[in-house]
Amino acid sequence: MDGMDMTPPPPPPSSSSSMSNHSMHNDHNMMMHMTFFWGSNSEILFSGWPGTRTGMYVLALIFVFVLAVLVEWLSHCRFIKPAAGSASRVRAGLLQTLLHALRLGLAYLVMLAVMSFNAGVFLVVVAGHAVGFLVFGSAVFKRGDGDKVGTDLPPMSTC
Repeated sequence: MDGMDMTPPPPPPSSSSSMSNHSMHNDHNMMMHMTFFWGSNSEILFSGWPGTRTGMYVLALIFVFVLAVLVEWLSHCRFIKPAAGSASRVRAGLLQTLLHALRLGLAYLVMLAVMSFNAGVFLVVVAGHAVGFLVFGSAVFKRGDGDKVGTDLPPMSTC
């Protein structure tokens, strides 16, 4: 075709160097899973954590469980007392905003832990939310009709 070379271009040099950079930066040579898997050899939330020791994996599961329970607790707690003055309403609004930000931050940490695709982490998160709801949100531990005061925060939305 009139002097045009039809051979495919060589692969870019960055592809081979990026692979070596990836293995150089990944001290544990751990693979990122994109499907659920069983096993204690996983990274949850932070690089290199919990590592390859089973005891640290159990500690990570307990940590994620507590995070899920805290999200449920913040979703059903009552810290703010009704106030009549405008200064009290501003203070209550600021506290409500702080609680919302804290709950949202913890909920995102729980979501990121689930994104490790470790089946144990997934089960612990579901169990943590269930226990948290049972203790703080269900009728099991309500003291009676006077306990229907509500919560400081609206329900978390999925939209």
